[in-house]
Amino acid sequence: MRFRLLVADDEKNIREGLAAALEMDGHDVVTSKDGEEAWKRFEKGDIDLVITDLKMPGVSGEELLRRIGADSPGVPVIVLTGHGTVENAVDAMRNGAYDFLTKPVNLDRLSLLVKRALANRELAIQHHRLEEELEREKHFKAMIGSSLSMRRVFDTISRAAPTKASILITGESGVGKELVANALHELSPRAKGPLVKVHCAALAATLLESELFGHEKGAFTGAVARKRGRFELANEGTLFLDEIGEIDQNIQIKLLRVLQEKQFERVGGEETIDVDVRVIAATNRDLKADIEKGNFREDLYYRLNVVNIQVPPLRERKDDLPFLISAFLRECSEENGKNISGIDDKARSRLYAYDWPGNVRELRNCIESALVMCKGTVITLGDLPPTLQANTEDGWIRIPLGSTMEEAEKIIIRDTLSAHKGNKSKAAEILAIGRKTLHRKLSGEDGPDDDE
Repeated sequence: MRFRLLVADDEKNIREGLAAALEMDGHDVVTSKDGEEAWKRFEKGDIDLVITDLKMPGVSGEELLRRIGADSPGVPVIVLTGHGTVENAVDAMRNGAYDFLTKPVNLDRLSLLVKRALANRELAIQHHRLEEELEREKHFKAMIGSSLSMRRVFDTISRAAPTKASILITGESGVGKELVANALHELSPRAKGPLVKVHCAALAATLLESELFGHEKGAFTGAVARKRGRFELANEGTLFLDEIGEIDQNIQIKLLRVLQEKQFERVGGEETIDVDVRVIAATNRDLKADIEKGNFREDLYYRLNVVNIQVPPLRERKDDLPFLISAFLRECSEENGKNISGIDDKARSRLYAYDWPGNVRELRNCIESALVMCKGTVITLGDLPPTLQANTEDGWIRIPLGSTMEEAEKIIIRDTLSAHKGNKSKAAEILAIGRKTLHRKLSGEDGPDDDE
């Protein structure tokens, strides 16, 4: 790892001499002639270590040390001092300096100090990165998947979470849009603030308006007291609006204003309320189609859709099925107090072949149902819900190890025929062979293939 060092000294010969010596040790070095210039250079954010004289005109080394300590306490500072001001250097050590050297500087001693300080700096950086990675994994652990499509989702979450941008999560019902919203909040600077959730489809328009913006006492029949809305409750945090496509035009207008101006009034109120809320919305609808039909405002769509996260359906990421099944099996076993050790091959093949229209939510329900119905310690095909048991075409053909090519070919033909209820024309079409060839291969006769 190559580091960048900052040398600050008002004596030109000293700073240039130190810079030359440090560059010979393999470091990138920048110099400043006083404390003010050094601070401006430091603020650019790419300095790993600072060497500064204590006594400089204007902003002194002590002041520079104080600013660096307050802004970036992990950056080591080595101070330089004359023989007559060693006490000042000791004070600097108490105030956070890594070490000090007296002038004239012993370059070997300086080289050793810099090496040690940067080694500690590198360890601190690696430790910070490890903590960030562990924190990221902690927030992603509920979102299981290693498929390419899910890795893209994780990457987008990591990039978008630290920002203030509004986010629109799209995807079919049951794919885990709420888990994405949770991760976005937990990985954001607002993580210590509230995460408030509203299911927009669950409330009538009049109730939704009150739920979002609150109301004053007497605003409508039944409003017996002032109520704070979800926007107020989410101040300095995150508001998750699930099924955003279900809200009516009047609320869309009011929502657009909050996104633009960060202000609103309660229902029946005149007081303008300022809020600092990050909005994350989710929908399983095609909002662009709704815009064309006049059901959703285009300006609101673009306000919400600053960053789009498309969560893939389970049928498009079946590589994740083994991990999801294992996680749900363990989770549901603990919740239901059952000791289930696994799933047999037939049941597992059926799970892999199914298209999961209800996505991850349906898969979890299926695993829990099968676990409850299981009489032994291994889930079998008969333990699966009727929907999966009825799905007899599991899409797999099993060929025993050690089979000859001729035997394997017959298994493929017979299983294809069985899957299509003995329809030889259909089987021949799927296998891309003629019917005469199909008959001949089934009977075991030799002869040329045909293309009919």
